[in-house]
Amino acid sequence: MAIIQGLIDFILHIDQHLQEIIQQFGGWSYAILFAIVFVETGVVIMPFLPGDSLLFAAGTFAALGSFNLPLLMAVFITAAIIGDTVNYHIGRAVGLSIPPDSFLGRVINKERMDAAQRFFNKHGGKTIVIARFMPFIRTFIPFVAGASRMNYKYFIMYNVIGAFAWVLICTMLGYFFGNIPIIKENFSTVLLLIIFISVIPAVISALNGRRKNK
Repeated sequence: MAIIQGLIDFILHIDQHLQEIIQQFGGWSYAILFAIVFVETGVVIMPFLPGDSLLFAAGTFAALGSFNLPLLMAVFITAAIIGDTVNYHIGRAVGLSIPPDSFLGRVINKERMDAAQRFFNKHGGKTIVIARFMPFIRTFIPFVAGASRMNYKYFIMYNVIGAFAWVLICTMLGYFFGNIPIIKENFSTVLLLIIFISVIPAVISALNGRRKNK
């Protein structure tokens, strides 16, 4: 419970924590941001780490001169690409050997893997790019892509496109708008709004899936 509360606090007050990281670690802050994005995108059981909100907040600090913007974006893009690539290979290696009675086993079974493979062959690129902007989903999609044996060249191309689009949009939004007084004074509310908007596509997709099943 304490860990969950700590994560919630970190996400909602990421601007304060990011400032503390910058003050305490200086140039090593880039490595810490790299690690957070890499784990959030590369480890399928760690989807709750901040993504969109972290990029937005970091862009805000870049506008203040705390980060070098080109270097910051290069760090984020590299972490996002490598993270999804590692996640893909994890899924490819263990996706079909997950115990069926485990949480992932109930979610990812052979029938769904076969369906996912057909889906990725037809819509994989669009799915991987869009998933970048969806919390939790962006951690899960590369794993499923690997487990369903999606063509790697096809995957890596859209992995790169999605990483560039995600980092560019979220970071630049923070860079240009994060320090506007009304946004700065209500930063936590803005981050919650970003998270809420990000999960809307996943909610709509789930509702449509239930409707079709009925």
